Amino acid sequence: MSTLLLNLDFGEPPPKKALEGNAKHRKFVKKRRFLERRGFLNKKNQHPSKVPKLHPDPPKKGEAPRVDGTWKVSPLPKKKTAASSSGPEQSLDRKAAVPWLTPAPSQKAGSVVAKVDLLGEFQSALPKTRSHPARSQKKGPQKNPTQKNAPQNSTQSRLENKCSGASQKTPGKMVAIDCEMVGTGPKGHVSSLARCSIVNYHGDVLYDEYVLPPCHIVDYRTRWSGIRKQHMVNATPFKVARSQILKILAGKIVVGHAIHNDFKALQYSHPKSLTRDTSHIPPLNRKAECPENATVSLKCLTKKLLNRDIQVGKSGHSSVEDAQATMELYKLVEVEWEQHLAQNPPKD
Repeated sequence: MSTLLLNLDFGEPPPKKALEGNAKHRKFVKKRRFLERRGFLNKKNQHPSKVPKLHPDPPKKGEAPRVDGTWKVSPLPKKKTAASSSGPEQSLDRKAAVPWLTPAPSQKAGSVVAKVDLLGEFQSALPKTRSHPARSQKKGPQKNPTQKNAPQNSTQSRLENKCSGASQKTPGKMVAIDCEMVGTGPKGHVSSLARCSIVNYHGDVLYDEYVLPPCHIVDYRTRWSGIRKQHMVNATPFKVARSQILKILAGKIVVGHAIHNDFKALQYSHPKSLTRDTSHIPPLNRKAECPENATVSLKCLTKKLLNRDIQVGKSGHSSVEDAQATMELYKLVEVEWEQHLAQNPPKD
């Protein structure tokens, strides 16, 4: 056998390669490396996961301090999430580092890589949304299916509804009036207001005053008016009484018998749509078995329809009694007459 000779050099290892460049460059490189170790400068061409933290957090349980100022993270237990058991998105590599989601600490070769359940961490970082309870739907009145096929209300039914609605408002918006006049002017031929009475829908007296005419009274007409000289002693002046009466009549349905005479004495004109004259209501005449177009006296209508005697004796008429009788007569034909007026509204 030939002798195998080995030339082994057990001398000192070759010296480390000295820093290249002049003294100024070597000083700059040393200073840069010092700042890199302290974490004030980032190393060139370094992966983001290798960059040391400038302000490392205090150590937690299971962490050990490192030489470069970072902390060694112990492996975390895997989280079991319901979302990780199904779906194509769960095939992600959980060991992969996602810098924008969980910044990895600086690690050297041979260190343990922290295993983090990225999907579980991502879901836990999302804001929790509250499940709103289903809003209770407002249940409106259930419509009867048969109502769809039913025809619309006829004209007569609409008028009845309108009249029934009007009759519900009449107690507060309807009054009856009656006036008594005396003679003034040449030979007492001018009729002037001497008494006025107003009652409500139920016959209660709202106003009843003797009125002093602005002109000298020539004929008291006591046989019909019931006015005497003593009634004018403390009577209300015409202007004051007229102002009080018009306030009561404003906006109300006014019922009267031959009511144009009362308005003439008041020197007032009421809207025709709010005026009901019992001397020109054909249904009332038919009930009394009188010609429809005839002007029947209040005394006659009251006797036939209400079976009551008014305007009897020589003491004269009572304006309160006449106003109450007028309202009662109107009530007898109120629904029928209001239907007629709804079809044929009077023109003012």
